Amino acid sequence: MPDFKSIDQPFSNKINIDGTSYLYFGGTAYLGIPQDQDFIDLYIEGIKKFGLNNGTSRTNNIQQGIYNEAEKVAAKRYGTEAALITSSGYLAAQLTVKALSALGEVIYGPAAHPALSLAEHQPKNLMLLRDWVAETIERINSSEEKTWVLVSNSMNNLVPEIYDFDFAKELSKDKNIILVVDDSHGIGVNNNGIGAIVNLPKQENIENVVVASMAKALGVDAGLVLASDKMIDKLKKTNTFIGASPPSAAGLYAFIHAGQIYSKALNKLKNNMAMFEEALNLTWKFTWDFPVYLLGDVNFSQRLLQQQILISSFPYPNPTDKTLNRIVLSAWHEKEDIEKLIAAIFF
Repeated sequence: MPDFKSIDQPFSNKINIDGTSYLYFGGTAYLGIPQDQDFIDLYIEGIKKFGLNNGTSRTNNIQQGIYNEAEKVAAKRYGTEAALITSSGYLAAQLTVKALSALGEVIYGPAAHPALSLAEHQPKNLMLLRDWVAETIERINSSEEKTWVLVSNSMNNLVPEIYDFDFAKELSKDKNIILVVDDSHGIGVNNNGIGAIVNLPKQENIENVVVASMAKALGVDAGLVLASDKMIDKLKKTNTFIGASPPSAAGLYAFIHAGQIYSKALNKLKNNMAMFEEALNLTWKFTWDFPVYLLGDVNFSQRLLQQQILISSFPYPNPTDKTLNRIVLSAWHEKEDIEKLIAAIFF
């Protein structure tokens, strides 16, 4: 059996291991950015302009201006008043939840990502979404507590399922709701690339805060927070933000100038999805607007492996649980890759 855990090359649509070429349908590079030559060229341009890294605090008296510029671009691109950029999605989530959890009573949504947790061994909420929604509405509306912090993923990317937050409109208007949503898997892909912020409830008593890793669809090793001017200003005054070094300026330079690259890649991804979904039947579980496909067949990955096709396959949520077999499409896949995948599955 080849060693699939010691791969010594970049991930792409194809991976060569021990002289054998495998088609790869896994990972989170939904837009194929790590193999997009135009994006790579921008990154190299950024390195030449700004250097490899920047180990100084964002509050240093001498700073590179690209960080403020990238935050303005992100806010405009994703439709919020302001943005904050950190060195990782994990840091963005931790910074945000730590700061906002002090403002009210916290409720975690189902299967919330560990990056959103403040406790090392916080029990995972395994409720069905509909049950959690009903319980949350009842709990908040019947309580005397005025301020609540709801912390949730924007979706379950493993199943997959995109969450609907319209239930927040049923919460009492006299409650102050801070809705913290981790959109790491949706930003750049869902809702024409804008992500979850589009569908969050818009009303005076609800403050929407989106956190995300930029390392997935966007292809940049950085973290992002999208919120109101007031909220971002508050988060930038935290010790975590003040004490942390920022991400590489080169990556943000590429992000700023990659608007057309992202759009082109998203269009290609959508074409790949349409082609694949046309061949699927009702035994598959997938959701519109997201390129992950689940089949409940424990032997599925091994059958594809025999045809030199690698997919995401591991037990979840615990090591002793049933294996989840998922196919992940990317913009780096070509038409012939999808055709070979379809033939391997159905013929």
